[in-house]
Amino acid sequence: MSLLWTSEELIAAMDGRPVGAMPGGIGGISIDSRTLRPGDAFFAIKGEAMDGHDFATAAIKAGAALLVVAQGKLPALGRLTVPMIVVPDVLVALEKAGMAARARSKAKIIAVTGSVGKTTTKEALRHVLSAAGKVHASDKSFNNHWGVPLTLARMPADCDYAVFEIGMNHPGEIRPLVKMVRPHVAIVTLIAAAHLGFFNSLDEIARAKAEIFEGIEPNGYALLNRDDGRWKLLERLARDAGVKNVVGFGENARAQVRLTKCELAADHSLISVKIGGKEIEARVGAPGRHFVQNALAVLGAARLVGADLKAVVAALAELVPETGRGRQHRLGTESGAFTLIDESYNANPASMKAAIELLEATPVTAEGRRIAVLGDMLELGSHSAKLHAGLARVISETHTDIVLMAGPQMKNLADTLPGDIRKEYRPSVDDLKPILLDAVRPGDVVMVKSSKGIGFSKLVEALLNRFPAQAGGQKPT
Repeated sequence: MSLLWTSEELIAAMDGRPVGAMPGGIGGISIDSRTLRPGDAFFAIKGEAMDGHDFATAAIKAGAALLVVAQGKLPALGRLTVPMIVVPDVLVALEKAGMAARARSKAKIIAVTGSVGKTTTKEALRHVLSAAGKVHASDKSFNNHWGVPLTLARMPADCDYAVFEIGMNHPGEIRPLVKMVRPHVAIVTLIAAAHLGFFNSLDEIARAKAEIFEGIEPNGYALLNRDDGRWKLLERLARDAGVKNVVGFGENARAQVRLTKCELAADHSLISVKIGGKEIEARVGAPGRHFVQNALAVLGAARLVGADLKAVVAALAELVPETGRGRQHRLGTESGAFTLIDESYNANPASMKAAIELLEATPVTAEGRRIAVLGDMLELGSHSAKLHAGLARVISETHTDIVLMAGPQMKNLADTLPGDIRKEYRPSVDDLKPILLDAVRPGDVVMVKSSKGIGFSKLVEALLNRFPAQAGGQKPT
């Protein structure tokens, strides 16, 4: 087992008190006894719903090398024999470990935020930078007050690059996190109507996202979407935060990472990008115009951190969407195959539009149809009804044949869609499932999109369970 931390380093980083015979070190850090690997340190974080101290015994059984526990919980832990590091507050200790990991690291650090595309861009950076060096990146969407310090604390001392996703749904959440991460490059993917229920306007969302500029290292870079309507506001906020180097990506003629050509295909895109005075030709393995925009940010960040662009471009061709974020499956029926596009992880008006456009760009075969399976977009507050109804215009501009909908807010879309589009609305996911399973035919393209909390991943699972996989689907790299 390679050591992530020696016990002495970890104790010093957290200013903790060792109890018991400490191991030589730990191989990893876990806050979940279910996914803990032998040799990990288990941090018993107390959350809103659960307290990690209640799972100390499970962590020991899973092979924890040591526990990090709160002083106030010691009496309740009884006579545990595993070594422990005792601290006043476990989450604060994790933050201290994260900051110590950042202090010892010589890696080039990239932080990503935005209303849409954060995880996709982070995973694309993880993938392409792995062709140029050793990469550490956030697991899943670990982008909040515990996910960011956890990702920092897990950062190996010898990695060349590290990529952090930083999210928020209220003002003030990004600021403390980015000051731990201290990125050399901070990316803002796009400002859109996500979490609008907690804000009065898109400008307020932009200001909250702009907190990421406050942690950028001296002489670092803000990498911004030049095509975003909030470009000028974000650029000004970056300058106000003391960022001297603001770089734009997009189709805009003034973008330093400028898209000059784009050909969209069903399962990839071909692009030409002017960057650093050179024209780069690249294949983006993931389909969709929104992936192209993310790819521009990826190329820009890779250049700014000094990665080998030739290796990065080659890796970009092998990029595959993550599960729930555009992953495509080819599934078989008794009389032929159809295509499933899994966009079930998250949704807001901007990503919903991008998914509908991806459905439009994906060709049907024979008598196939384009079927949009849509669920509620969450956290839109008083704007929700209008924004759901507004999807009718986006759909009407495409060749979508059938729209299947579920969720209370999707009733607004169902009532607004024109009569020439076949539609079915049901209140719940379970009510919609049999309709979807009966609807698919050979040649169809089915796109499933909703916010994660609506549970549309159940529809994806139902399709994958009912219909066998065929050659031609996308597989993760």
